Amino acid sequence: QVQLVESGGGLVQAGGSLRLSCAASGRTFSGYRMAWFRQAPGKERDFVAAINWTVGSPYYADSVKGRFTISRDNAKNTVYLQMNSLKPEDTAVYYCAAGPLIATMRGKYDYWGQGTQVTVSS
Repeated sequence: QVQLVESGGGLVQAGGSLRLSCAASGRTFSGYRMAWFRQAPGKERDFVAAINWTVGSPYYADSVKGRFTISRDNAKNTVYLQMNSLKPEDTAVYYCAAGPLIATMRGKYDYWGQGTQVTVSS
């Protein structure tokens, strides 16, 4: 059973930084892509960033490119999202997601965490 547990959310002022963590368990994640999504109240869920567990190759939504960095520590089974230069529009619940590469290539992620709230104040 795959489990993803996010942590690290909180309240920060615009321009500040947060690092989110996603503790992954339940299987080896070779052949998986790990990702972060976010959803603001009243808005659709948006892709933020993703990384191949084995080879890396991170990629990002245009809205966060240059400000956010996704990484993973394979030994700790943990995925991170370092968020810098935060803006009020980054306010959302951030979700960790994972799925086999073949599925994520089509935008489908099979496993999701419960989310962690990030609030950026002006």
